[in-house]
Amino acid sequence: MFRLALLVALVGVIDLVAIGADPQQPPTPVSQSPTPTPTPQQPTDITTTLTGAGGAPQMAVPAFVPLTRDEATLAAARTISQVLFDDLTFEREFALIPRDTYSSIPAASSLDDVVFDRWRELNIDGLVIGTVQVAEGVLTLEVRLLNVRTRQQAFGRRYTGSPADLRLYAHTVSDELHQQQRALRGVARTKLTFVSDRDGDRLAGTIENRGVKEIYFSDYDGENARRLTVGRTLNITPTWSPDGRSIAYTSYRRGVPNIFISNIYQGTLEELTKDAGNNFLPAWSPDGKRLCFMSTRDGNPELYVVNRDGSNILRLTTHPSIDEAPTWSPSGTQIAFTSDRSGSPQIYIVDADGLGLQKITLESYADRPTWSPPPYNEIAYTARAGRSLDLKVVNMATREVRQLTFGEGDNESPAWAPNGRHLAFVSTRTGRKQIFTVAGDGKNVRQVTRSGNNSYPDWSK
Repeated sequence: MFRLALLVALVGVIDLVAIGADPQQPPTPVSQSPTPTPTPQQPTDITTTLTGAGGAPQMAVPAFVPLTRDEATLAAARTISQVLFDDLTFEREFALIPRDTYSSIPAASSLDDVVFDRWRELNIDGLVIGTVQVAEGVLTLEVRLLNVRTRQQAFGRRYTGSPADLRLYAHTVSDELHQQQRALRGVARTKLTFVSDRDGDRLAGTIENRGVKEIYFSDYDGENARRLTVGRTLNITPTWSPDGRSIAYTSYRRGVPNIFISNIYQGTLEELTKDAGNNFLPAWSPDGKRLCFMSTRDGNPELYVVNRDGSNILRLTTHPSIDEAPTWSPSGTQIAFTSDRSGSPQIYIVDADGLGLQKITLESYADRPTWSPPPYNEIAYTARAGRSLDLKVVNMATREVRQLTFGEGDNESPAWAPNGRHLAFVSTRTGRKQIFTVAGDGKNVRQVTRSGNNSYPDWSK
């Protein structure tokens, strides 16, 4: 539970590291044009969508074909095919056959010499094949999804661009495959932000010898981790803006906690709250025009709403209790939050104008709610279950509660993926605090971070 005990006078300086390309611009694969459909060898049962006899289509993703033998091309072929395999496995829309199962099948030398008879022996539905070449600083990737039964092409793309970020090509293919084949928005190109002490820095300007916490962000699977803040101070509770361009967070850089907004593509830093109490836990409205946060500016820790430019601060709650950890409904008309007004901390919701208060949970302890994106209407939260903290989800239509974790360490601070199918969370199940992801049904738990202690995850929209 985030409590006012964290209000310590810590001083530091934050700089910004601009990264990558603007998310409003095309990703590194700058050219994505469909490849011509190959002439079918058996023009029957032609389809553009794969189906599986027993559920999810059975798929194989062999190593992509390097068109030249230089090390850059060989490395690109290996990396892209392996990352794509992992991305497709993550969403569980396709049943991926382990790659060692088909190691004995002759590798194709091009997109047109696939040994279909051998692949059919594995009883698979689809085969993802690709060719890669790096020449004169340009990477060219061609990918096809083939229906093994009909030998028809179900998906084809050609990508060209810089070879600087090989994983981005795989992530792009994965997201486009999911969209075209399953009408699903994949998360392979999304990002996580989180807090970490992995660099081992110590706080400056304080008598206490305490570790620095900085804001990081990474790919959805924890790769390509980059540090956003570089001041020797305490930076916590980061959250992505809806457009994916900025991260709002709490920082003690001026000695007391205030909320800052970093535009990670322009390298700018804004102080949203200043010279008015202690301010924590920012949460963006779905349209990105407002933020809700907790503040002690009027003496008691209450929730406030402020415009994106820092104007028009309005007090949302007025109860003499601790109200914190806000999260907006997808419609922007309600806010869920944690309050101990009934004794132990519980989850409540209130209209964005401060009316219509409702108590949602009846736990011994509940904290850190996060509202799912549409079309789902669920709130995930941390609950005390016996001696441990675990993740639970309440369906807002039926008020039914399901539990996702069951005492494997402490599990807290859930954050929904933008497609509503996964959550990122913090767990001590491996000893230190690390970020994990889990599917909405409680399956497919994966560790994302491994260095240092990591907490407060948030998933980009």
